[in-house]
Amino acid sequence: MERHLTVARTARYQQLGDLSAATRRVLFVCHGYGQLAAYFIRHFSFLAEADPHTVIVAPEGLSRFYLRGNGGRVGASWMTSDDRQHEIADHIGFLNQLAEKVLAECPSNVQITVLGFSQGTATVGRWLAQASFRPAHLILWAGSFPPDIAPATARQLLQGLPLTFVIGTEDAYISLAQAEQQQVQLQQFGANTQLVTFAGKHELNRSILERVLLSGQ
Repeated sequence: MERHLTVARTARYQQLGDLSAATRRVLFVCHGYGQLAAYFIRHFSFLAEADPHTVIVAPEGLSRFYLRGNGGRVGASWMTSDDRQHEIADHIGFLNQLAEKVLAECPSNVQITVLGFSQGTATVGRWLAQASFRPAHLILWAGSFPPDIAPATARQLLQGLPLTFVIGTEDAYISLAQAEQQQVQLQQFGANTQLVTFAGKHELNRSILERVLLSGQ
């Protein structure tokens, strides 16, 4: 018979910028499947360079593994199909604890932006549905809002929330039609959605990051 035991473990995250009473904006960014936070956060370094009052925080999935064989490059994952609900609960607990630590060092009116990429989009959706704060802006890049969130919970989170979908026109994992369908569904929950596309694959794009994160468009 399968049983479970809750244990303490060490989670890892990366941070760009110093938290202080002068911090005006915090950006939480969650990587995709098989990535590591140390490399993922580099895509956002221009934000910290442009504004010393902006801090970027990149948590890393608790499950790490070799990307090929039994050695070499390592990646991380937020969940798999095995024991999925416990993995999701563990990650939500980690992210809530991290947010509490980060936001305790910021002024109460700090602006919070949350970005999820690929597998990270489902992670941030499930997290925010149980988080103690509501972001000023949610960005789902190359992924979708998780369909297993109860409608009432989704509506409470999304009502009036600025939500940006970003997708490459050559993305092999999510099509433009799927993104458009997701946009319509979340509009029904009251989200203020927009869809941004770029010529590219399942990847981040610097010019689009600048457009979405610097200009707010």
